[in-house]
Amino acid sequence: MWWQDLLWGIWNGLTAWIVLIVHVFGVWSEFPFYNSARSGNWYDFGFLLGMGSPLLGGLGSRFRSRR
Repeated sequence: MWWQDLLWGIWNGLTAWIVLIVHVFGVWSEFPFYNSARSGNWYDFGFLLGMGSPLLGGLGSRFRSRR
C-alpha cells in the first residue's frame, strides 16, 4: 500500500542521519542507508521528507529567535 511505503520512507529518512554517521565508522553494515527494495515514488517522497525534517526544524527555530 502507498501509505506503508510513505511511512517507511519517512522512518528511514529520519534514521538515515544516524546510519550514515555509523556507516562512516564501519559499524552496522547489515543496515542499509537506503532501502532499494522499497524504492518508488511514495517511498522516495517519504525518505526526502524524513531526511529534510531535522534541517527544516533547525531553520524554523533560527528564524523565530530573530524576531
